[in-house]
Amino acid sequence: MTASEISIELARLATEAALERGAIDPVAIDVSERVFLTDIFLVLSADSDRGVRAVADAVDEAMLKAGHKRLRREGHDQARWILQDYDHLVIHVFLQEDREFYDLERLWADGPRVDLQLPEAANQD
Repeated sequence: MTASEISIELARLATEAALERGAIDPVAIDVSERVFLTDIFLVLSADSDRGVRAVADAVDEAMLKAGHKRLRREGHDQARWILQDYDHLVIHVFLQEDREFYDLERLWADGPRVDLQLPEAANQD
């Protein structure tokens, strides 16, 4: 079993909204074979705590507008690492320096990357 088309579509929607608010370096990781609670981890970052909040809020707005309500959120007050749970998609929005420190991409290196089929310009941040 791999990430479902629905999960990939949610990740694409979230990524597009995040990039519009200045998110940096989106990486989607298929964790469906290792985590039973979700299909995809979407890792994003921003260069300030204000930017982290703006990215997370933009994702919430876009997802709600598309009919997907967030199940839970952690870290919004501190805005160094905000975790947003949308069931089949879990989004990690980091302050850039914290992303480098926690390095989730390395921790989940055995999970295949999900091609979100974004325009090339979106992948060159």
